[in-house]
Amino acid sequence: MQFKPYARTLIAAMSMAVMAGCSSTGGTQEGSMDGTAGGTGGVGTGTAGAGQASGSGLGEGAGQMAGSRIPEVRTIYFAYDSDTIRPEFQSVLEAHARFLQNNGNASVVLQGHTDERGTREYNLALGERRADSVKRFLSVQGVSPSQVEVVSYGEERPAARGSNEEAYAQNRRVVFAY
Repeated sequence: MQFKPYARTLIAAMSMAVMAGCSSTGGTQEGSMDGTAGGTGGVGTGTAGAGQASGSGLGEGAGQMAGSRIPEVRTIYFAYDSDTIRPEFQSVLEAHARFLQNNGNASVVLQGHTDERGTREYNLALGERRADSVKRFLSVQGVSPSQVEVVSYGEERPAARGSNEEAYAQNRRVVFAY
């Protein structure tokens, strides 16, 4: 039957397309849990890689103002069972607020996450409260509510696997997805 070779070719081509679509452009979007950018010089330095948007025109060009580039640190972390923004992440949030204010056509999805402790329903609600708390902070800084969307993944998309405090701390977060 002639169908099998075509089916195999089609499946192989689709697999390659999916892998290409999911591949990373390099760099990282994660900061350290103390609000620093892991040795890249801080928020919004404009160095290549480290979470810069490529091909969007938003993160490119020497001499642009810092508020016109997507900040490098795109993750902030929370204490256990808390939706209170930690002081060490205030500068990160202010950098995102400046970017969004200077780029009125830009929008962001705030993705709320939790560790695995607690029920699924509780964790979805906590993830939403964390993302809402970041949205309120941005709003107070003058960011238009139409630029910000909130979604909660609860415990469903962990950044780190494991049932220890180190993994839990990495999973209690809000991610800025531009």
